[in-house]
Amino acid sequence: MAGSASVVRRFEGPGGHWGHVRRATAVLAALAAAVAAAPADPPATFSRDIAPILYAQCATCHRPGAAAPFSLLTYADARQHATQIAAATRRRYMPPWKPEPGPAPFVGERRLTDAQILLIDRWAASGAAAGDLTTLPSPPHETDGWPLGTPDLIVTLPEYTLRPDGTDVFRNFVVPVPGAGTRYVRGLTFRPGSRAVHHANIRVDPTPASRRLDEADPAPGYEGTILRSADYPDGHFLGWTPGQAPPLAPPGLAWRLNAADDFVVQLHLRPTGKSERVQPAIGLYFTSEAPAHTPTILRLGRQGLNIAPGVRDYRITDSYVLPVDAEVQAIQPHAHYRARSVETWATRPGGSRRSLLQIRDWDFNWQDQYRYASPFWLPAGTRLDMAFTFDNSDDNPRNPDHPAARVSWGWRTADEMGDVWVQVMTRNDADRARLSNDIRRKMAAEDTIGCEMLIAREPEHTDLRNDAALLYMELNQPARALAHFQVVSRLKPGSSTAHYNVAVALEAAGRTAPAAAEYEAALRIDPAYSLAHNNLGSLRLAEGQIDAARRHYEAAVTSGPDNAEAHNNLCAVSLVAGGDLAVAIPECERAVRLRPVYPEAHFNLARAYASAGRFDEAIRAATTADEQAMAAGKTALSTQIREQLRAYRDRRVK
Repeated sequence: MAGSASVVRRFEGPGGHWGHVRRATAVLAALAAAVAAAPADPPATFSRDIAPILYAQCATCHRPGAAAPFSLLTYADARQHATQIAAATRRRYMPPWKPEPGPAPFVGERRLTDAQILLIDRWAASGAAAGDLTTLPSPPHETDGWPLGTPDLIVTLPEYTLRPDGTDVFRNFVVPVPGAGTRYVRGLTFRPGSRAVHHANIRVDPTPASRRLDEADPAPGYEGTILRSADYPDGHFLGWTPGQAPPLAPPGLAWRLNAADDFVVQLHLRPTGKSERVQPAIGLYFTSEAPAHTPTILRLGRQGLNIAPGVRDYRITDSYVLPVDAEVQAIQPHAHYRARSVETWATRPGGSRRSLLQIRDWDFNWQDQYRYASPFWLPAGTRLDMAFTFDNSDDNPRNPDHPAARVSWGWRTADEMGDVWVQVMTRNDADRARLSNDIRRKMAAEDTIGCEMLIAREPEHTDLRNDAALLYMELNQPARALAHFQVVSRLKPGSSTAHYNVAVALEAAGRTAPAAAEYEAALRIDPAYSLAHNNLGSLRLAEGQIDAARRHYEAAVTSGPDNAEAHNNLCAVSLVAGGDLAVAIPECERAVRLRPVYPEAHFNLARAYASAGRFDEAIRAATTADEQAMAAGKTALSTQIREQLRAYRDRRVK
């Protein structure tokens, strides 16, 4: 009504009431005539209007050999599917882009504008005209399936044959990293090699634990749990979904990859109606520039999910308060089929709220990593919140169970999950260490809940029990760790590692005598067990048995020449046992070469140098030890080192 009042006031004048009405009527008639006389929009054509949209937003998947079921690079292809394209874009089913528009746009958003959707609809409805195909823009170019160009290293997964029908398959493939030494990765691309591959998650395992699971399965890869030892490297998301544009890391943000590591690649495979030979490949792009900055990943989520059948609005929430300033870089939600929505937001200390991500129509088939086009800072004290809702009723068309069944947390697609991962940068390394340690404890506490749920289903799954026990050790709960380690030892009585783990938990609980007996049991099975020799040596040293301790440390470095802790301990016991500097100095030097960031070893080396009268070297070693101790928050060690530093300086002056 405000608009009507404005028109009336504009035409008030000498003609009185009827005068302004007659003038308004005349103006409206003139406008109507002008609209009728205006030329209609020209017919939409493929060459001028549609191809630019398809090439920019659809061709990543809709091209020969890619994930989509048909190509859209030519007019003939597009015309054949014109009605289908119009219907899919009108419903916003395609291109797949689930987040709602928000204050912080993401890199590579595939969301079409209303005008683009209207244009496609008009083109299809008017006969899908070709236009002048000589003016067709060039289709996007891709080098042999590698959008970033030819990789520096290609790692190929073993070939796996997927059955033609049935339910989706989740399978984990463990692939060793070829080469030698440490390299810095600035980019990773994934070539699925088959339309059966829906998406991939990639982690790195520096231990042989995942490899053992793969080797125990007669077919390539293995199904089931991804072990805790396999993780995202240096705070970087690694994965692939259809349509995702793999970015190169900005300068200074590469991640480390060691030749001894294994890639653990989880593939979501969907039967296509025919037998599929699946053999994806990972392309790696290296840089000589070591990372100057390392991001941190934090996870919001709950692992105690237990959803009764028929529940339509099951809700989980989680929150975390940032202990330091953090720049938000990217976000990645994850759930399974019954999830219906997810929302993540930040509440600053002053109370202002900012949305980080909202997906109202969650679809398991279209999960993605979302990188912010303009990363933004959140101050310390900001609370991050997330909320997932789930529908476990028969009315949910995506529910894999009909009739609906009770579902709990787990890795299998028949289970449920609800996590949001957030990648952040901090202002300095000290802040990153503080954030990493804090969030690691939060995530470890939640992970114990998930492990216990899985163990309740599979009580003889020794890898799960070891994972749970290691989590409890990290949380300083050795009694709970011991319970799981002892079960593993009963299930694997001939395993030296099982006895060793029991010994570690007993020692952490202060039960040194039975701990020593378990270390000895491990050494009877494997006399060259370096870690067991080292730990038993420390127990004997604490008992005052210096000669026995030295024998175990010598055995530890002989059987484990790369065991930095054993070299440091042999150095220390040599200093105690009559100041044997001919052994102490080279052993400590070896320890700091193996582990450059090791304040205790640098301090022992300083003491050995000082005993030899080499005070300049002692001061340098002690200074390094002090810097490393302070960076690690070891203030008591730092105080001890500084007292020795003053003594070394005084003795050098004298």
